Amino acid sequence: MNRHVLPVGFIPLVDAAPLIVAQEMGFADEERLTLDLRRAASWSMLRDMLVFGQVDAAHMLSVVPVATALGLGGAMAGLEALMVLSLNGQVVAVSPALAGRMQAAGHGFDFTDAQAAGQALLAAGQGLRIGVPFPFSMHAELIHYWLDGMQPQGLTIHTVPPPHMAKALAAGEIDAFCVGEPWGSDAVERAGAALLLPGSAIWSQAPEKVLATRAGWAEAEPELAGRLMRALWRTARWLGDPANRLTASEMLARSDYLDLEAEVIDRALSGLLITAARGAELHVPQFLEYHAGAANFPWRSQAAWIGARLAGRFGLDVPQAIAAAKATFRSDLYRQHLGPAGAELPAASEKLEGASEVPTPAASNRGKLVLQRNRFFDGRIFDPMPAG
Repeated sequence: MNRHVLPVGFIPLVDAAPLIVAQEMGFADEERLTLDLRRAASWSMLRDMLVFGQVDAAHMLSVVPVATALGLGGAMAGLEALMVLSLNGQVVAVSPALAGRMQAAGHGFDFTDAQAAGQALLAAGQGLRIGVPFPFSMHAELIHYWLDGMQPQGLTIHTVPPPHMAKALAAGEIDAFCVGEPWGSDAVERAGAALLLPGSAIWSQAPEKVLATRAGWAEAEPELAGRLMRALWRTARWLGDPANRLTASEMLARSDYLDLEAEVIDRALSGLLITAARGAELHVPQFLEYHAGAANFPWRSQAAWIGARLAGRFGLDVPQAIAAAKATFRSDLYRQHLGPAGAELPAASEKLEGASEVPTPAASNRGKLVLQRNRFFDGRIFDPMPAG
């Protein structure tokens, strides 16, 4: 097997860890790969780098391959998700002024009750401007799912690159934001932001980032795709061990990657977040997951949820959107390449999303799969099989 240099793109976020650690800790080397990691300044830039062949794979927003399949966002080539790199890891934060109004009205910032937090947020002011990293992102989907049913008045969504959230908040360009860590914690440190909710309080099992490639690349390069997927799966398993947290934090903190203090990065990896300046440290269950509970498996029901949400908002045919969305999450390739590597493979590639209040055993190839809690804040359950 020949050594291969593979150009791979990423955005400086904690959930880029599988790619960074794979290269730094030798998991890529075990597969005779060198990952040429290329940092992008924005999600649109990274998407275009992938579409135009400047990179062969990328750390990508889970919504982007689905949006592309539905003809949204302007990408000129199809994209696929070969595996999920991370679940959750986002935070919703508000400006100091908005936090003050919410506290004055009696909101306790308990960091768990999404319904109460949403009502308090909307009551604190009309015309709120909420920043998200990209229009087609899980951040945007969570915000819409959370707030649209509460009939917000004049709320607008603005696109802000993750590293610029603190600056935009401090400059008064936005009132709140949803972003992946460490940029929420960074805004607490640099802009006095108050963290209102973790993304997991809205959906406890939201697929946040995926390993994306151009459609057809994995079939054209099956050996290379398998080597990359195996390296990243083993890295995700390493990241899932709490004993490796400090090493991972220090690695991600380097100037080539996130260029931040390791202590800030460690908050996301541990789920121990400081929600406000001089605030208490809170532990958030299921804050960010790299591996446990088949976290890396690209469930087609996750893609279907994304497709249904986009279809509803953009006036598309829902069954057609769901079918197109499912085709972008390549659970078949995951089974092909990672089953022989020892991955726990679910017996099905779809499930009811939002249906599990507690960790639940599920049928799998090795008989050891326990799926983590999977709940939406409003108790709804999403069936990926459209009626009719």
